[in-house]
Amino acid sequence: MVRARIALIGLVRHLADVERIWFRQVMAGQDAPPHFWSTADRDAGFHGAVADPEIVAQAWRLWRAEIAFAEQVVADAPELDVIGRGSQRGQISLRWVLVHMVEEYARHNGHADLLRERIDSAVGE
Repeated sequence: MVRARIALIGLVRHLADVERIWFRQVMAGQDAPPHFWSTADRDAGFHGAVADPEIVAQAWRLWRAEIAFAEQVVADAPELDVIGRGSQRGQISLRWVLVHMVEEYARHNGHADLLRERIDSAVGE
């Protein structure tokens, strides 16, 4: 399989889908298909992720909407041990999802840092 080229806006699109899957589908039990990702193409968020103002604006708008939804799920939860309603992996708590999201963002922040380093050649702090 040929991997998609990584781009910062592709990371934003990917994270919009990650937020959507874990908070809308898993925690809220909504039938909310991803914006970009599919089982046929896990890298779909990176295809067409170019520096076009409309594409960039759409990606940020979708990501912010998913973040707002996730924040509301957390705010409404009586405790972090509340169990999601839409997981095919068995019982998954909000606590587990939040820890997973920290891992997900840490991984992709590393990708973003590598892209930045390619642009400005600065390393370290």
